[in-house]
Amino acid sequence: MQLPRLVIAAPSSGAGKTTVATGLMAALTARGLTVSPHKVGPDYIDPGYHALATGRPGRNLDSFLCGPERIEPLLRHGAAGADLAVVEGVMGMFDGASGRGELASTAQVAKLLRAPVVLVVDGSSQSRSVAALVHGFASWDPQVRLAGVILNRVASDRHEHLLREALEEGAGVPVLGAVRRTAAVATPSRHLGLVPVVERSTEALRAVRDMGELIAASVDLDEVLALARSAPPLTAEPWDPAAEVTRLSGPAPRIALAAGPAFSFSYAENAELLAAAGAEVVPFDPLHDTTLPDGVSGLVIGGGFPEVYGEQLSANRQLRAAIGELAATGAPISAECAGLLYLGRELDGHPMCGVLPLESRMTERLTLGYREAVALHDSPLAVTGTRLRGHEFHRTTCTPGASATPAWGWRAPDGKPVTEGFTTANVHASYLHLHWAGAPQLAERLVRSAARLPD
Repeated sequence: MQLPRLVIAAPSSGAGKTTVATGLMAALTARGLTVSPHKVGPDYIDPGYHALATGRPGRNLDSFLCGPERIEPLLRHGAAGADLAVVEGVMGMFDGASGRGELASTAQVAKLLRAPVVLVVDGSSQSRSVAALVHGFASWDPQVRLAGVILNRVASDRHEHLLREALEEGAGVPVLGAVRRTAAVATPSRHLGLVPVVERSTEALRAVRDMGELIAASVDLDEVLALARSAPPLTAEPWDPAAEVTRLSGPAPRIALAAGPAFSFSYAENAELLAAAGAEVVPFDPLHDTTLPDGVSGLVIGGGFPEVYGEQLSANRQLRAAIGELAATGAPISAECAGLLYLGRELDGHPMCGVLPLESRMTERLTLGYREAVALHDSPLAVTGTRLRGHEFHRTTCTPGASATPAWGWRAPDGKPVTEGFTTANVHASYLHLHWAGAPQLAERLVRSAARLPD
């Protein structure tokens, strides 16, 4: 299949990848093209901006969470019906899972997709040195096709001339555009990165529009399209959620999916797998809905920022009580990170659902990284001994009660054993974010549990 595509990379974090990638998506969409947006790595926030720019779900391509063999199939699945795909990288181009070589890096994903790479270079505080930088990235791995450069944070026409002249002399990589320094497209951040789109819809729409206009005025879009169209045909079959699970033959159980500003972290493929396994997935917003959707027999609560909305979540007593009542019936509940905090007794002093015997609070310490975990007990999500790969990213800590049973175990970098998360007979709650495309049996098990079927 011929799918025009390119990867937007950078020498390091903070160079402007998200602005350039989102701006390209918006600018190309404004030209009437259907753009499929993708993000390397586990991040949930950037795909929200991508979705605003393109009108399509932002999807992740993470070779640690899903396996390298699924990267091309997942791209084809997400890009069905699109004119081209734009993939935003993660961190520096060659940075990936710590201690795992190129695994989960932008460079690895670009190679798996056989996609040309555009390097976003922060031009501030340098001139001729830019050529050495780009030359190094172009030559480091010959299998990565570094095919163009977009200069970012350029100060003036004179500065742009110096940068272009140096690259023409010494790098052999064409310059596709130069973006001036501007605060007009700045997006607000806080303790875990950019503020999610769902929390600032009007401002986010304006920011994405401004990004698109900035890139359209600064970058040669015709050259970008020609570069994307130079990618060779893809050969793998598209990922198909229906082929990954066995569909329930009886009535479809209704599974409620927490959404809205407090719980905006969710991979699109997770819900697609639940539906493929036979569930009816029903979103609801714990900030505003006072009851669960009618007739639900299962609940999924993903990640987000409950610490920002602790007071509002706590004030919704009716919903907290309804979730407690659902848990008491034995209905399966799967919760990740924010969901874990919400199911506890309290968060920063605010009463929560009380389903799990734990108290949580914000801290200054960031817990971050990929994990290889094994399930320590049976739960509605996994059986004992199940091995999975996940990702942690939070600044909260939980203090469990004496009756808490851990969900996962893994080895810390120093070799010490770690236990994490909490399970009961029908609840699985953990800080670990999981991309179910890498473990589709999780969706099938949850749906069967919601239908009250035996394993």
